[in-house]
Amino acid sequence: MMNGMFGGGMWFGWIFWIIILVIIIWAVVQFTNRNQQNNRLNSNSEETPLEILKKRYAKGEISKEEYEEIKKNL
Repeated sequence: MMNGMFGGGMWFGWIFWIIILVIIIWAVVQFTNRNQQNNRLNSNSEETPLEILKKRYAKGEISKEEYEEIKKNL
């Protein structure tokens, strides 16, 4: 009688576990993305001042004279 009233109650159990599985997968993906972003931020912040200076010179942001002067000061 109970089975007839709910139209196959087993489907509710399947849907429940599918929703739990989707939540777990979503949480893992979020954690992984956040971890990758933190790694990128940390790797950029670990640059030495000389590396930053070299990049600025390579991009053309500063002249050779400015590069040499700043390099001496470092």
